[in-house]
Amino acid sequence: SIALVASTAIPALAGSGGFNNTGSMNVARVDHVAALLANGEVLVAGGLNATSGYLASAELYNPSTGKWTLTGSMTASRDGHDAVLLHNGQVLVAGGINATLGQCGTLASAELYNPSTGIWTATGSMTTGRYDFVLTLLPNGEVLAAGGTNCGGGGLTSAELYNPATGTWTATGSMTIGNETNWAVLLQNGEVFVLNDNLYNPSTGTWTATNRDPIFAHAPVVLLPNGEVYAAGTIQGDSVYEPSTAQWTNFAPPPCTTIHQSCESAGALLATGKVLVAGGVTYVNAKPYPIEETNALAALFDPSTLTWTATGSMNKSRLGETMTVLFNGQVLVAGGAHACGRTASSKRTSSSTC
Repeated sequence: SIALVASTAIPALAGSGGFNNTGSMNVARVDHVAALLANGEVLVAGGLNATSGYLASAELYNPSTGKWTLTGSMTASRDGHDAVLLHNGQVLVAGGINATLGQCGTLASAELYNPSTGIWTATGSMTTGRYDFVLTLLPNGEVLAAGGTNCGGGGLTSAELYNPATGTWTATGSMTIGNETNWAVLLQNGEVFVLNDNLYNPSTGTWTATNRDPIFAHAPVVLLPNGEVYAAGTIQGDSVYEPSTAQWTNFAPPPCTTIHQSCESAGALLATGKVLVAGGVTYVNAKPYPIEETNALAALFDPSTLTWTATGSMNKSRLGETMTVLFNGQVLVAGGAHACGRTASSKRTSSSTC
């Protein structure tokens, strides 16, 4: 069976490598978004729930109390959406999908969350509905939305810019190749690096192709203090991208990654300069059907040596969680899916537990 996780965990400050339980969210959710607000609280919004389906609800985590409180709901229920914190302190949420709306349910709408009032208000809609796309705050305060997918399927090449001063979107240059991903980082030079092929230059509004990783790089992606980009991988290894040379360096995966297991569902850069990864799926060759279980495994990556060390496991196994670095250096892990004995080869469930 598979269940959504409302519980959260915070690892202790760097050095001890432990996870401690903190307050649970009011609503279990997966595929939600999380944003660290200027006051140090964490906003989560939307996603999916096994009972309620697509969610519009949002809630706030207070690090000083370890508790969650519900806040205003979004104007639309969304999954596959994205969020960024604007320079004015508001949070922009855009796009996503809600299949209950009929047809494919792709959303072009966008809305703003005001932390001072706890209210969401609609803002200009994107020119193209999209989900599983890139949403990145640029140095000039505008927001880039690019790629994703919609009713037509396949990766979109279109991109557009949101201007917070006017609340409107305008088209910008198209990507060199369609991309269905939210795997992007803002480089130190102000360009946007989208994993596997695309680099956006805000000063020209154009995209250029960049070198692909020779092994399959995927989320999470993290900008390292030296300006390089860490990307998770497979049993063949993980990768670091150097923007100045457009070259990839491959190295061994974390010790918790094996041919039958992944443990990089989410990742975050710690104040120590190391990258924390945690969560994933373990495949078990059970009878009569192979099963997959979520795991709680975690590891730390040291960019200076390209090596891994194991760290304490989470208290709850999960996949699709969010990971947010708090102002105190701790990391908030929230939500996700918790699967115990879901069959890998059929829709039947197993009685296995995890």
